[in-house]
Order: sequence, then structure tokens, then C-alpha cells
Amino acid sequence: MITPALHAHMNTRDDTPFRFLGLPTLLRASAQTTGGAFGLIEQSLPAGFASPYHVHRNEDEAFYVLDGEIAFVCDGTWLRAGTGSYVFGPRNVPHGFRVTRGPARMLLLCAPAGFEQFAIDLSEPEPAPGVTPAPPDMGRLVATAAKYGIDILGPLPE
Repeated sequence: MITPALHAHMNTRDDTPFRFLGLPTLLRASAQTTGGAFGLIEQSLPAGFASPYHVHRNEDEAFYVLDGEIAFVCDGTWLRAGTGSYVFGPRNVPHGFRVTRGPARMLLLCAPAGFEQFAIDLSEPEPAPGVTPAPPDMGRLVATAAKYGIDILGPLPE
């Protein structure tokens, strides 16, 4: 088996963001830069934003809250995570999150890599200044998620 050579990789806050689920998103690490080990994205989230309740079949997901407060639900249990908190969401366990105090920023790490390509496949360019991004197309989200082994279960449980 031949393993591709990995090289040092760096990105900065000056990188151009894209929109994933309408949110400013930066790709920090990908399958290409980590030899498939993990993907890492950074997102900025407004107060009240909520992900769908979902399950990853191919990767574990970890979250690190850089700013704000985010409530995570993992298999029906809610956890409140403030700045500096880490939350782990194992594969095959339903989970999601809601920003309870924002704006918030978080790092989202998935291992092995692959989820970041899902985000790229659903990406939209940054809108022009003053233009509000359109809400996500749920049909496209569900179809693309299925392609990456992610089941969208619906809205978050209360």
C-alpha cells in the first residue's frame, strides 16, 4: 500500500469563508491535508440558529465552542456548552445543537475526514454586503446528507 505524502498546511483568519447552511464557514483541515484522518471547520452562528437532529454513520463529531453558548442534544440528553467547552458526538448517536447565547463561533471536527466535503457540496458563496443569505434548501440538504451517510431526523427534540 502506498500512502500519499503529507505536507505542512496552514490557513489563517484571512481565508475566504463560504456559506454552509447559511452560516459563514471556514475550512480549516480536510481529507487532503490530513491524509483522511479528520476534517475541521470553523463556523460563526447567530443566536437561535439550530441544526437539524441528525445521525452520522461514517464519522464521530466533536465540537469546541470558541465564543457564545450552544446547547447540544446527544441521544436525547441536553448539554449547555459555553466558551471553552468541548462536546463529543459519537457516530450512530442522534445529535444536534442550538445557539442559546450568540453570536457564537465553534470548531467542528469530524474523524475520519469526509464531513467537510458534505459542507463544501452544500456551500454557497458569501452574499454581497447587506444581502441576507437564503435559508437552506431542505430537499437538497437531505439528499446530500444521505450521500455522506448522514440521516436527517427532523427538528431538535425539546
